[in-house]
Amino acid sequence: MKITPNAPLFRDPIYDGAADPTIIWNPKEKAWWIFYTNRRASATNIGFSYIHGCDIGIASSSDGGKTWIYRGIVEGLNYEPGRNTYWAPEIVEDNGVFHMFVSYVRGIPFDWNCDRKILHYTSKDLWHWNYEETLKLTSDRVIDACVYKMPDGRWKMWYKDENNDSFSYTAYSDNLYNWKPAGAEITDCPHEGPNVFRFMDKYWMITDPWHGLGVYKSDDACNWTRCSNILKEPGKRFDDGTIGAHADVLVNNGRAYIFYFTHPEVSETERNDPDFVWEYRHRRTSLQVAELKYAGGELVCDRNMVEMDLCEPK
Repeated sequence: MKITPNAPLFRDPIYDGAADPTIIWNPKEKAWWIFYTNRRASATNIGFSYIHGCDIGIASSSDGGKTWIYRGIVEGLNYEPGRNTYWAPEIVEDNGVFHMFVSYVRGIPFDWNCDRKILHYTSKDLWHWNYEETLKLTSDRVIDACVYKMPDGRWKMWYKDENNDSFSYTAYSDNLYNWKPAGAEITDCPHEGPNVFRFMDKYWMITDPWHGLGVYKSDDACNWTRCSNILKEPGKRFDDGTIGAHADVLVNNGRAYIFYFTHPEVSETERNDPDFVWEYRHRRTSLQVAELKYAGGELVCDRNMVEMDLCEPK
């Protein structure tokens, strides 16, 4: 049954800073769950402190994605004592076990000058998580993991390496536990949030270069061709009148849906002014969804006309 999702799709009711969504089916609840970075947009702000100290929030939908309810935060991520920072969760399922790869920063820094790591957790119910390992990758400033199973059975990871021009680097694993770095892969411009999926017999990657979302296509998920950006023109739906940011794509029943976030009250001038001081209305974020379609060898997205028909994965 086709439904028209709400716009915005979801706002976090605690700090109003839902960002970096990833969507997965919860088989026990028979519902869709979104995990997201719970930015502290409404908190007292010193420098960039509101970007830090984040939990991973959870929202769920039992009506095919039309409405979403806040469920709380992920339990069990206490990698070390104190109030620390978790960003951009990536979750995959393998043989009944869920694996989360999440970006981590110690404490609540006031600026961007801090180390970042990617941590690996596992769960059997999506509620309770156990720490497994800290990944050893190409530098000490890595974030935004994306994980996809390749045809040869290996798992491949893409991530942003901020010490190497903010390009997307890669790593491989046979079992999701032991990762071997494999070098840079997307190097045409700085970006974040790589997200890989298969649709219309092609591999696709969505990135966030901060000018709408970058799109790449590939036959092998290794060699990529740059396509036109999407979600760079303002939309007409509520809270959607600005560029789309850091997204996840769900391919469901032959259709592709992109879940992204916006800063609804940030103008283009404000976004491009490095000295602009963001107040709460600029910091707040909303999650949105749109459908991706294949046309002329590329992906296109009409963010103003959205219908969904999310069904239980087979």
